[in-house]
Amino acid sequence: MRFQGKISSWKDDQGFGFVVQNGGGERAFLHIKAFENRTQRPAEGDLITYVQVRDDKGRFRAEQVCFVGQRRVAAAESGSWPVIWVLVFCAFIVSACYIGRLPWLIAGGYLLMSIVAFIAYALDKSAAKNNRWRTQESTLHLLGLLGGWPGALLAQRVLRHKSKKAAFLVVFWATVLINSAVLLWVLLRWR
Repeated sequence: MRFQGKISSWKDDQGFGFVVQNGGGERAFLHIKAFENRTQRPAEGDLITYVQVRDDKGRFRAEQVCFVGQRRVAAAESGSWPVIWVLVFCAFIVSACYIGRLPWLIAGGYLLMSIVAFIAYALDKSAAKNNRWRTQESTLHLLGLLGGWPGALLAQRVLRHKSKKAAFLVVFWATVLINSAVLLWVLLRWR
């Protein structure tokens, strides 16, 4: 059930605050990461809609947060294009290897690096949730650049991790383009 409320306090430098339901009720903890669409910074007094959940200590927390009047970004709306894109790319690589345009070692390299990248994203998400040491973004980008971008793209979709931070995504897609350009060069030079 979604509630509507007003942000009663907000610490922008720390990225959290509290929300109180319209019409009263218990206040809920609100974290910047709970916002589905981070196109604007929250401020005290902003009206939001949210799903209220209890944490493991029984306290209320706001999740799936949107500003009032802002369109929600549902998981289904993001579509399955990342999965389709990865499947098409994998089919292309396997086909190119099968007809002898690429060595099978390249297909194996993409598979291995994709598995490593997916695991790295999963570990980073777990570390973020449990307030542990995080994987550097540069490491995640390096894994993508070295051929792990299909696994990274799947991790962004399946784990919903690193899928909304615009600065990260710009660099991520740059690594995809660079990796694809190198693959194209190898494809044109092989045999």
